[in-house]
Amino acid sequence: MPGPTYSAKELLDRLISFDTTSHKTNLPLIRFVEDYLAQHGLASSLTFNEERDKANLYATIGPQDIGGIGLSGHTDVVPVAGQNWDTDPFRMTERDGRIYGRGTTDMKGFLACVLAAVPMLQSQRLSKPVHILFSYDEEIGCTGVRPMIARLGNDLIKPEMVIVGEPTGMRVVTAHKGPVRWDVDVHGRAVHSSMAPLGVNAISYAGRLLGELAAIEEHLANTSRDTRFDPPYSTLQVTLIKGGTATNIVPVSCNFGFEVRALPGLHTNAIEQRVKDYASRLLAPMHAVAKEAGISIQQTNCVPPFAVDADSPVVSLALELAESNHTHAVSYATEAGLFQDAGTPSVVCGPGDIAQAHTANEWIEASELDRCMEFLGRLADRLSA
Repeated sequence: MPGPTYSAKELLDRLISFDTTSHKTNLPLIRFVEDYLAQHGLASSLTFNEERDKANLYATIGPQDIGGIGLSGHTDVVPVAGQNWDTDPFRMTERDGRIYGRGTTDMKGFLACVLAAVPMLQSQRLSKPVHILFSYDEEIGCTGVRPMIARLGNDLIKPEMVIVGEPTGMRVVTAHKGPVRWDVDVHGRAVHSSMAPLGVNAISYAGRLLGELAAIEEHLANTSRDTRFDPPYSTLQVTLIKGGTATNIVPVSCNFGFEVRALPGLHTNAIEQRVKDYASRLLAPMHAVAKEAGISIQQTNCVPPFAVDADSPVVSLALELAESNHTHAVSYATEAGLFQDAGTPSVVCGPGDIAQAHTANEWIEASELDRCMEFLGRLADRLSA
């Protein structure tokens, strides 16, 4: 007996109802998807995190022993705390052709379309399989998909190519920047502020490091420009800072974080080394006062920049399915670079406008779901024997 058939809108309604904010479990949603696929006779393979409260899901439609096309998307969403929503963010609301709810654009709309396409894909005699790859913790640094990618080509079939369905307005994206983040901890010596020369002011030394980062930021803005991107250069931002304990104490600690959004081809390890070299020159005056003083610089996350060759088969396929002749580049990051680095050519193409992602009253045009379903319908036709 064939499994249930639902529209993308009906499935999106169900997916939105699961609060999969990144600091929460995604297992109720994953179990729903697993059960839905099982009703269509499809087996799912789950890859859990260490705590086993989150999981990736992998399933295959069609031949089980060859590559094929991967359809990839993340299940987690960003928080709604502090945002002023007009509707319940975890209940789908449709109004004037727009569908509201957390994750409508980023990126449960694409997940819903993929699931809605399952009966259609199964009805075709596919010459190559379609693989479903749903991940967790994309929103906190694309960390969750990595253990699933590690299984590709081992106990999971490795797709020949992957389409990542992040919101692009169904445009084909072949390049994006990659965020790399560092944590910097400056440790000094605390003394009464009236005896400042006996202490090491961690905030003051952190300020010198911030000056060096500002110089690097200016350098990046004037080198290695790529007009496909907006802005057309790699950016550097100090994103977090804290330090000090009281107004009459020389601060013993200061901690800050910084991020580089790297263009494809930028060597961020050279930036890290420059910052470390500068920090090492600060240690002598610090140690002259307090041997225990120091500076620690640690990379906390790296999402690689992404670029795929224009003549790659995945680009040709995506342009055909999108009925387009043009490719695009974006400044936000996706999991595409991780698939690409693991040897699977990728593109980014999915429904929705990135400007709506992460916002209060997040919405997607209902017509975008229709366009995505047409895209997947052309994929089914293309893979039919």
